Amino acid sequence: MALIIKNREVVDDSWHVVRAGEDGTLPAVDALLPGKVIVPFTWWKEHKTSLGSAHKKEPIGIWLAPDDEPAELVEDFDKIALIAVDFPKFSDGRGFSIGRLLRERYHWKGELRAIGDVLRDQLRFHERCGFDAFAVRADKDIRDALNAFNELSIPYQGAFDDPNPLFRRREKAAGAAA
Repeated sequence: MALIIKNREVVDDSWHVVRAGEDGTLPAVDALLPGKVIVPFTWWKEHKTSLGSAHKKEPIGIWLAPDDEPAELVEDFDKIALIAVDFPKFSDGRGFSIGRLLRERYHWKGELRAIGDVLRDQLRFHERCGFDAFAVRADKDIRDALNAFNELSIPYQGAFDDPNPLFRRREKAAGAAA
């Protein structure tokens, strides 16, 4: 079983990410793997009405590509167990914005997972944008990646976990001390 980081702990991953095959096709509803699956948002939009009867009563997750619009998923929050955001390459930062939108604007309270080219160097920033689960790239040491959460103790910029930048936090502390 694969491992992920969830809430800063390495745990077994009970979910399977469904991706297009080499020919670019995605499976039909009745061809989904048994168990918990995370399907592409494009697949979800096409098949969500037929899932109730055809798919077993397992929870389902949705993954968003960098060019997917998270607002389109809001009406389905009650039907999904987790949202994953795909980072197709390390240098593509659009997923960070999607994570913040889901947490701050659309108030997603469930698991928010980073998948794809997820590396240690950005884990803390993923977390600051609202992600609480991370599927670290398979060729990387997931246990070593845990160290990323404690390497920088004071973030400069505001984010989901604390919207105030460092200079505002310092002003507030100086005002309280006076």
